[in-house]
Amino acid sequence: MNYKSVKGMEDMLPQDAHNWQELERLARIMLGENGYKEIRTPILEETDIFVRSIGGETDIVKKEMFTFNDRKERSLTLRPEGTAPIVRAYIEHSMDKISKIAQLYYIGPMFRSERPQKGRSRQFHQIGVEIIGSSSPQIDGEAIFRLDGLLKLFGLKDFTIKLNSLGCKDDKAKFELQLKDYLRAEKSRLCDDCKVRMEKNVLRVLDCKNENCKDVIRNAPDISLCDPCRDHFATVRACLKGENINFQLTKNLVRGLDYYTGTVFEVTHPNLGGQDALAAGGRYNNLVKGMGGPDVGACGFAIGMERVLIALGCDLPNKPIVLYVATLGKEGRLEGFKQAEKIKKELNKDRLKIVTFMDFVESPLKSQMGTADKMGAKFVLIIGDDEISKGEAPLRDMATKEQVMVKFSDIINTLKGKLC
Repeated sequence: MNYKSVKGMEDMLPQDAHNWQELERLARIMLGENGYKEIRTPILEETDIFVRSIGGETDIVKKEMFTFNDRKERSLTLRPEGTAPIVRAYIEHSMDKISKIAQLYYIGPMFRSERPQKGRSRQFHQIGVEIIGSSSPQIDGEAIFRLDGLLKLFGLKDFTIKLNSLGCKDDKAKFELQLKDYLRAEKSRLCDDCKVRMEKNVLRVLDCKNENCKDVIRNAPDISLCDPCRDHFATVRACLKGENINFQLTKNLVRGLDYYTGTVFEVTHPNLGGQDALAAGGRYNNLVKGMGGPDVGACGFAIGMERVLIALGCDLPNKPIVLYVATLGKEGRLEGFKQAEKIKKELNKDRLKIVTFMDFVESPLKSQMGTADKMGAKFVLIIGDDEISKGEAPLRDMATKEQVMVKFSDIINTLKGKLC
């Protein structure tokens, strides 16, 4: 029987691992240097955590969650997003007693039962930030500033930060009534899903990707912010301008989760096609209290790792250089192993990031060269009985096909000269 991975849940192969590791490494360095601490929550949570926080009428809860009953008939769900579990942990462990403001980040897999497509797997991965404990507009600015900095650190260019405010609870309620009145007059032009959303969760209509619905939404009324919310949003924009962060005001921008209030934002990139969002976030002032915690403000964002890698379209920098040691005969394998370890130890000591591979079974040289080519080796060192007797071996540059004889005692310096 030929087993395959579950549809929409993909293997991460060794040749791709560096890019993922590099995103994680860069995120940990930057966030750690700015006072953020990593938090890791379980991938399974009680289902009610997501129903209560995300919203029972959202597509995520109604259509996309992996939910099942355990042996004791408790309803559990594979986390579809990272914020609700972190808020649960914040409350459960009384993190508000540890620090007035919790600056947290997470890296890990999320799960949604969507139709798999490019950049949208059923198991996907996020780097996220949550700042819990303050309603200050400077916190919104900090979150967006940190998001902008991370994307630039990853090497992304030409991305757009879209910005809007949903206002407070009262602002949202008034806007929902106005929007519902407008959409009822345009009901015949809406898709079947939006006809239902219009009555049960009207803001979800603004997030619809159907072209007819998009046309209707273009002329939808703008949200009217109360004075405090207007001042808050103005301060957020001033913070971003003060840090030279470019953004685009987008009047109908909403998030697909019910807990958002106030500032919301989304990052898009042209390399992603129709599904062009690669990061998003916003403020969620009512969520912590709504889940039984203290009445504190909060703001955060999540970056889709798969989408960042698609948008980049190439390997990240700092990829280790691969040296393949091709060996012939028993003595050749022994000497090859010795040289491989010596090269690795000496060059990595000088931070040249070289990894070595060799074939531990007896394979023809042609087969080993093919393996080296497939794994993207930059150099191949060939060692057999003749090379041992002469104390030197051919070093082949796989890109230029140039091959030079190098004494065993000079291999380290020769490689340094080619790498530096």
